[in-house]
Amino acid sequence: MLVDPPCRNADEQAVAAHIGQDTPFPSLEVATTDFTGYVGACTSGFSCAYTNTISWSTPTTPLPMEINPRVVFERLFGRPGTDAERAARRRRDRSILDLIGEQAGDLRRQLGAADRARVGDYLDNLREIERRIQRAEARTATEVPSITLPIGIPDSFEDHLALMYELLTVAYQADLTRVFTFMMAREASGRTFPALGIAEAHHDVSHHGQQPAKMALHAKINTHFTNLFAKFVERLQNTREGDGSLLDRSFLVYGTGMSDGQAHNDYPLPVAVVGGAGGRLRGNRFVVAPERTPLANLWLGVSGTFDTPLEHFGEATARMEV
Repeated sequence: MLVDPPCRNADEQAVAAHIGQDTPFPSLEVATTDFTGYVGACTSGFSCAYTNTISWSTPTTPLPMEINPRVVFERLFGRPGTDAERAARRRRDRSILDLIGEQAGDLRRQLGAADRARVGDYLDNLREIERRIQRAEARTATEVPSITLPIGIPDSFEDHLALMYELLTVAYQADLTRVFTFMMAREASGRTFPALGIAEAHHDVSHHGQQPAKMALHAKINTHFTNLFAKFVERLQNTREGDGSLLDRSFLVYGTGMSDGQAHNDYPLPVAVVGGAGGRLRGNRFVVAPERTPLANLWLGVSGTFDTPLEHFGEATARMEV
């Protein structure tokens, strides 16, 4: 599942909890913007967590988004080395986890209720890491498609995006994860686009003041993002999976969190739903929702597509069938 810049979302985590437990990674969260300089309050007094991620495991727990392709590669496949070296690292990691788990358990028994809950969350994270190690051990090298180890973050935004898409394709192909969230750009993005000949920052261009020249630049940037996403879709279409393609078995949601940047208007929001979802998705449709339909209605429909037992989501008023 993919969400473009940026549409606040936690529904994919409900789906991940339902269909992602048989894979090493229930979900992956990736982005392209370096968030290290964004701390404190980023907009209108809100924490930067609301602009540094679009994925939340609970209403109060944001999931960090990884921007470095090399780190993503090593999370998926481990550091380079022989099978014996990889196995030795996994054994070492498990022994460290066992030790930490024992010590945290001893500490938890000495704490008050609030601190015990915090340590409990920590232990849950440890168990999730251990589960991923066990899943990785159960897989053979033949199940992992060939991909070159990235050296880091490319200088070009377009190359960075393409590399992330390649890693996500391979993660799908190898069934390392079945759910991902990709924030292609950040709220109030200061990125410029040399490849398009645009020296102004994306955020500044979005505040076009109804100037035709700036509105044209904004349209050019939006078209650029859509074309980059289309290349990813084409890659999935050309990747064979059983008697069809990887796209036939995928369900991608592409959209944005802002309708009109000039007015900071979040309505109406165009959203594209792409893929076959294993035959569950009806395609070739253009749907105009009733006036002021909450976007949460769509997410509730998405969860239903995967038989997720989710009856309510956010401000949803009904389930939009997709």
